[in-house]
Amino acid sequence: MIPKRTLALLAATAVGFAVPAGAEDPDLPHVGAAPPPRAFVGADLLPPSAKPGECYARVFLPATFRTESQQVLKREASTRIEILPARHEWAQEQVLVKEASERIEVVPATYDWREDQVLVKPATKRIVEVPAQYEWVEEQVLDQPAHTVWKKGRGPIERVDNTTGEILCLVEVPATYKTLRKRVLRSPATTREIDVPAEFETVRKRVMVTPPSTRKIEIPADFKTVRVRKLVEPETTRTIEIPAEYQTVTHTVKVSEGQMAWQPILCETNVNPQLVMDFQRALAGAGHDPGPIDGRIGQQTVQAMNAFQRSKGIPSGSLTLATLDALGLKVR
Repeated sequence: MIPKRTLALLAATAVGFAVPAGAEDPDLPHVGAAPPPRAFVGADLLPPSAKPGECYARVFLPATFRTESQQVLKREASTRIEILPARHEWAQEQVLVKEASERIEVVPATYDWREDQVLVKPATKRIVEVPAQYEWVEEQVLDQPAHTVWKKGRGPIERVDNTTGEILCLVEVPATYKTLRKRVLRSPATTREIDVPAEFETVRKRVMVTPPSTRKIEIPADFKTVRVRKLVEPETTRTIEIPAEYQTVTHTVKVSEGQMAWQPILCETNVNPQLVMDFQRALAGAGHDPGPIDGRIGQQTVQAMNAFQRSKGIPSGSLTLATLDALGLKVR
């Protein structure tokens, strides 16, 4: 629970009453210097469109001002004459040192070695003997004609019965042959005529290919590169326009006079422990540790509130409706 003394001090400060010295509550955040107390204009003046549970304080709204800027002539426009110097540049030029000429040169004769074929012995013919050609021929010759001979029987197969004596069989012996190899004349000896080619000899001799002559050789002119300084642009003048110079002068203009008005505030009616606990949870959710969630605005809660207000650019030092709005809290 929030002590009644704390809520009374909070409401008195918001309405604009002075708090006696030593009456500050250490649990109450500093809400800043209060404006000088002003009397109500009339008892019948009440906050407009007020809803149940809301608290308002009649406060003095200071006059509002705006800053206006004005361009003031600081220096008039003028002209000045600027002299542009002549511009030179270095260039390369070819200078004749020696004129072109010509000279006569003797071209000697050229020679080459050539080879010629010289007949040493004319072509002839000669008779060559061709010897007889023989070949070996094989021939089958009867060695022994066919005949019959008696041969003894070989076993009981040729016997008539067990009483049969010696068995003789008349056997036919076929003719036998033998191979004779003999040399036979295939072609007789003859003669033939052979052409004997002519004989030549290679002779190497030196002959002139081109006769001696003369030719004209052109000797080109000789030039030298010289570095010279040439005028590119002559000296000129130009007129430069200097624009007028202005300066910005700012002054403050009053927009509205100061006046008394009703402002929503936090008071004993709408600040309850549940709202303070919601406020502490919202601070913790925003990354600022308010200490224990106990529904009391202690020193740690005040430090977390000030840190949050500085991070959001909200005036710090007191619990305001703007702070609750920034945390997404509504006063019920």
